[in-house]
Amino acid sequence: MAGSTFGERLKMTTFGESHGEAVGVIVEGVTPGVELDEAYIQIQMDRRRPGQSSVTTPRKEYDKIRILSGLFEGRTTGTPLCIMLNNTDMRPSAYDDIQNMYRPGHADLTYEKKYGIRDFRGSGRASGRETTARVAAGAVARKLLDRRGVSILAYTTEIGGIKCENFDADVIERNAVRACDTAAASRMIEKIEQLTEEGDSCGGIVECRIRGVAPGLGEPVFDKLDAELARAMLSVGAIKGIEFGAGFQAAAMRGSEHNDQMDTDGFLTNHAGGIIGGISTGADIVFRVVVKPTSSISLPQRTIDVNGNEREIKTIGRHDPCICPRVVPVIEAMACMVIEDHYKRQAALLNE
Repeated sequence: MAGSTFGERLKMTTFGESHGEAVGVIVEGVTPGVELDEAYIQIQMDRRRPGQSSVTTPRKEYDKIRILSGLFEGRTTGTPLCIMLNNTDMRPSAYDDIQNMYRPGHADLTYEKKYGIRDFRGSGRASGRETTARVAAGAVARKLLDRRGVSILAYTTEIGGIKCENFDADVIERNAVRACDTAAASRMIEKIEQLTEEGDSCGGIVECRIRGVAPGLGEPVFDKLDAELARAMLSVGAIKGIEFGAGFQAAAMRGSEHNDQMDTDGFLTNHAGGIIGGISTGADIVFRVVVKPTSSISLPQRTIDVNGNEREIKTIGRHDPCICPRVVPVIEAMACMVIEDHYKRQAALLNE
């Protein structure tokens, strides 16, 4: 299947379907000799796994990983690293009644138009379940970035129109929605629970902050660092938009306001979000992504079936009423892959 590989110097290829036997990833270009074990990767897998709280899907997948290759005596070998997770709580029968209907908001229609066949079991390859593989690969990239002093942190800033007013990094992993504001998190949870009772869903905004990136990363003209990050984020099915630094607010700013002026200590502001001309400045890289409302809702909706007949559909199953809490580690993983890939590209450039 074309389009399942991401990266240039550090590559990942994901495989598997939502209700298939397993999902997994092959990571190529991993630096040899790096200490790595399953426990380190499992930390990130546990952050993404389903069934964490009342505001996530009740599907019970413990996402225990197995490293099948690329590791010897606790160190990476530099050969392809294969990580696999068995699916254990599959219920494909839940889709029997709607297998011939196209679910609004899902990739059912588009997959069938492209391939002439589709896996109707929980969206198959188009399911958010595929992102487990990305998180596993991202954990490997994070290990490599730790050695460089780079840290990547994502967090929810808005859900269902409720916005965070404060930022406290210490509370992000202490609330069910991974928000950076405890008071806002409580209101967000109430909103999600209300929508769940109504059979509906909501979206939100996740911000990501990357610290410690050296200046000079990025490949003009077409592989700009922000363009690569945007491609990575928009490859996640739930993400419908992205902005860097001041983002869309720049449309209302003057050049004298938006320009990041400098003195001997560095940049005085960071409206560019840490990237200018597609190349990292050394300042924090900051971006925000728009997370769409979960497409699977139990409210009746209009659709058509495979024969073109108009139908009414309800998507009954185990779905996240809001994707934000569990997409946070996915955003971090994709950012880790991009930044480490560009470190490796830069090293190749300087060694030429």
